[in-house]
Amino acid sequence: MVHITQVLLASFSVQQKLEPSHPEFLYPLFMVIRTYQQQAAAQRRMVASKKLMKVGPWGGSGGTPWDDGGHTGIRSITMCYDHRCVDSIAVEYDQSGIPVHGDRHGGAGGNQTTQVKLRFPDEHLTAVSGRYGPVAQGGAAVIRSLAFRTDRAAYGPFGAGPTADGGTTPFEFAVDGGVIVGFCGRSGWQLDAVGVYLAALTPETVYHKVHKLGLMAYRKVMHRLGPPAAAAAEGQEEDGKAAAQVQQQNGGSVQANRK
Repeated sequence: MVHITQVLLASFSVQQKLEPSHPEFLYPLFMVIRTYQQQAAAQRRMVASKKLMKVGPWGGSGGTPWDDGGHTGIRSITMCYDHRCVDSIAVEYDQSGIPVHGDRHGGAGGNQTTQVKLRFPDEHLTAVSGRYGPVAQGGAAVIRSLAFRTDRAAYGPFGAGPTADGGTTPFEFAVDGGVIVGFCGRSGWQLDAVGVYLAALTPETVYHKVHKLGLMAYRKVMHRLGPPAAAAAEGQEEDGKAAAQVQQQNGGSVQANRK
């Protein structure tokens, strides 16, 4: 296999009509190769690391806790809200190229629904902000508004407008050199609190590509087989494991008897 540097070397030598050992040839060639390497590095896609960090939640202590966990990315965020607060949130995640729909957290209220759809995998969520506080005087604190920022755009705020800032507490979390890959929090009749999972961004490797393609191929095969065939295949796999365990146990008992 011919390396790209060999191609650049031959091309540059012909264009300049110089021998590779000529002093005037080496420095320009070095600059050409370095430029190529920088462009190649810039074109490499960045992916989320498997090491996660949980931050938050921010908001009130009402409702019950929920946790979507961390994933490999975020595809979209859907919120229901009104002029008072954010009633619910539902997130569509990415798991190695496969869409994963998270549960809706919160109540059934809200007269407005907005879906923030990211251009994944070329757009990553990098910041979340908002305000929390009681809707009525003496009530429990809930998420009054939410806003998001990616490495490409800003979205929101969604929920209560600026006139509701009195008596609320602002929060903001932005990550530099990483991305938000999951959400957690508390919810009841409304969205009470929200937190995030963080992951560092790393250059995509051959392993990431092969792993993603393998999961997508497996999903397509299971979809073509259908639920009965897929269940039968899983049953055969379990039967094979059970038979292997029995054979191993029998072999162990035979060896014990021989002793």
